[in-house]
Amino acid sequence: MHTFKKSFTQQMPISESAIASAVEVMRTGRLHRYNTVNGELSEADLLDKQFAQYLGVKYCLSCASGGYSLYIALLCAGVKQGDGVLCNAFTLAPVPGAINNAGGVPVLVETTDDLTIDLEDLADKITLSGARFLLLSHMRGHIADMDAIMAICEQGGVVLIEDCAHTMGADWNGKKSGTFGLVSCFSTQTYKHINSGEGGFLVTNNDEVMAKAIIYSGSYMLFDQHSTLPPIETFKDIAKGTPNFSGRMDNLRAAILRPQLAALDAQCERWNELYRAMEKALSSIEGLRLTDRSPSEHFVGSSIQFSLPNVPKNQLTKVVVGCAARGVSVKWVGDSQPSGYSSKYNHWEYLEQLTPLPSTERVLASLFDMRIPLTFNRSDADSIAQVISEVLDTL
Repeated sequence: MHTFKKSFTQQMPISESAIASAVEVMRTGRLHRYNTVNGELSEADLLDKQFAQYLGVKYCLSCASGGYSLYIALLCAGVKQGDGVLCNAFTLAPVPGAINNAGGVPVLVETTDDLTIDLEDLADKITLSGARFLLLSHMRGHIADMDAIMAICEQGGVVLIEDCAHTMGADWNGKKSGTFGLVSCFSTQTYKHINSGEGGFLVTNNDEVMAKAIIYSGSYMLFDQHSTLPPIETFKDIAKGTPNFSGRMDNLRAAILRPQLAALDAQCERWNELYRAMEKALSSIEGLRLTDRSPSEHFVGSSIQFSLPNVPKNQLTKVVVGCAARGVSVKWVGDSQPSGYSSKYNHWEYLEQLTPLPSTERVLASLFDMRIPLTFNRSDADSIAQVISEVLDTL
């Protein structure tokens, strides 16, 4: 019986340069982003500039979490109490949670076999629901046909907000993920592509969206200190007419992130090397289906998904248990109960009037999800595949 010894939740250590930056901030005691002297740029200001330059956008706001950035992105886009907001049925709980927090009503859209939003159902739901906002989640790094998405949104008069928690560093036909929507959000939570424990980014090219986001984030009347700043006159009615929430990123987390961001592309390529090795190893297992990826999609393979469509539903829990007993951590997405970070659309019981989603139900029923930490190497893929294969043989 084969076993695997490495942890699926162990992150790469924070680099020495990031540690040095964090220590320097702690020595000053000035962790708050607005606690600056002599007109200096804070670490949060520098991070805003760095990420905006990386994406090629005008504005970036570093936030306390990715979920918070989604929440204020929806408000900045114009979501009001009771508005329908379209979103993927296959996503993580913070996405409908952000819609609910903003006062919107999630309108769930079907999922394809390759784990992207169903474009036909999206077009239908726009017509049927009258929703004029789409919070598009690039769930687990799977990017839908963004050219088609943009055409559908334009035709339907729908505002696009991108959730890029799993696609930092990815692109579609050479255009970076997060540069399609009116406003887009990223996460720097521990299991994302750069790690500050918690954190996120809101990015946009729209002056009014950025002005509102800065005030929402809790800038008080210090908004003019931001390094990626719309024209001051944009704040004329916004500064006093927009509530201040506390969702800023602090300088300590910003200091940890800046060196990581400089190394992001190299890390993404490393993830993709591991993904391809895992994909090759898993493809040898009879009855296991991997998702197809479009040649237009330059993804970041920090996790991998596979389906076991021929395994009876009452045996799928045994796959999770059997793999765990041999050191391999997989999540069954179609489980009847949420577990850890994993949940399914019908686990979110606060949603009202949940319409049937037969395609999503079928796709998720046999779907498994597995992290690919950068602490692995390519040879680990064969060991993991061997464990999965042996467990399937016992069913």
